[in-house]
Amino acid sequence: MRKSLLLVAVLGTLATSQVVMAEEAAKAAETAPYTVAYNVGLFSQYIFRGLTQTREDPALQGGVDFTHSSGFYAGAWGSNISWLEDASSYDRSSLELDLYGGYSNTIGDITYNVGALQYYYPGKQSKAARDAYGYKRAETTEVYGSLAYKWLSAKVSVVASNGAWGYDNADGTYYAELNANYPIGETGLTVVGHVGRQEFSGKTMGVKNDDYSYTDYKLGLTKAWSNGVSVGGYYTGTNTDSALYKAGNDGLNIGKDYLTAFVQKTF
Repeated sequence: MRKSLLLVAVLGTLATSQVVMAEEAAKAAETAPYTVAYNVGLFSQYIFRGLTQTREDPALQGGVDFTHSSGFYAGAWGSNISWLEDASSYDRSSLELDLYGGYSNTIGDITYNVGALQYYYPGKQSKAARDAYGYKRAETTEVYGSLAYKWLSAKVSVVASNGAWGYDNADGTYYAELNANYPIGETGLTVVGHVGRQEFSGKTMGVKNDDYSYTDYKLGLTKAWSNGVSVGGYYTGTNTDSALYKAGNDGLNIGKDYLTAFVQKTF
């Protein structure tokens, strides 16, 4: 009996210690000066600024974000792509990897955000395309700034590298956008709206490509749950020159109207 009582006492002490440790770990997580979040999603295609990057094929995407209580943040994000091979700019390239970092804070009801983003496209560049058209590697650096008020935000991204997605002397190319994410009460539904404008300043073989300047738009609806799962869909379109984009993508106008659906998990 005494051994049994002693065993119960020991087990009770261990159980209490584990509960205390779990509570302390939870409290430490709540008071930690930083958070780390992950996301993964399956999309019916990858749309970037109104243009399909996967030739209407599905895209698996995921990323990680580190946010400090001071306002500084950093992250990485990736997706499969096909556009570089479709345009014959690369012999082999199927991945986009984005690395970014910046600072975000609030002034009253206004949230501001400034940072830099580096696009990486691992793979083998086409020597024929480089020699014939002067294409550079597609790696691109952008700096950006944004302002947000409630469900409205505005953002401007400016190319800081010499080349932008393979085009020479493209620094100064910018993309300005207005975004709306309007929540519908407590339903978890959000109406998504977007309009953007790219002003392109790059050159190919010394000829300025004003035709690569265009406007795009998006309208969609998403549904989110408390477990981090969200689903949705959106309609996108552009006013790109269809002949120009067909010529560079094996007959497909990558800027035509598209309907995209997705499912995503954040944790």
